Amino acid sequence: MGIRFCTKGNLILIVIEDVDETIEWKILQKKKQQKTKEKRRIRTKAAIKIQAWWRGTLVRRTLLHAALRAWIIQCWWRMTLLRALEKKRRAALIAYATRERAVIKLQSLVRMWRVHWRYCQVLNAIYVIQGHWQCHNCQTCALLRGHCVVTATHLQFHIEIINS
Repeated sequence: MGIRFCTKGNLILIVIEDVDETIEWKILQKKKQQKTKEKRRIRTKAAIKIQAWWRGTLVRRTLLHAALRAWIIQCWWRMTLLRALEKKRRAALIAYATRERAVIKLQSLVRMWRVHWRYCQVLNAIYVIQGHWQCHNCQTCALLRGHCVVTATHLQFHIEIINS
């Protein structure tokens, strides 16, 4: 047992206490403080883990959004490139078709001119023959029979003189 005197101004406080009880009480207080500190430490650890998990979730979500945005931009860019390539292909195809049509038209005109030129030659030959035939005075009446064959490259004209 111990006696203590405390003076506070005009007041004198006499404290009589049991030392063993005080020591036990202090030990209990320390244990309570340690339990409280341990609980606080456990709660702090749990809070830190939850905060770390949440920050990781936010970072992963941010990275996912960034990756999705990058993917969307890449898809858009690929589609833009494909459209440009398709446009170039279409322009090349149109240019090719236009040149082909022009070449075919030119070939057709040349073939037509050649056939026309041969036809004019045959027609001039017929006119010459008719001119000579009309001038020729013959006692028998002869009959002229003609046959014309037109192919892609030739114009053939056969004339037969038939005496009746």
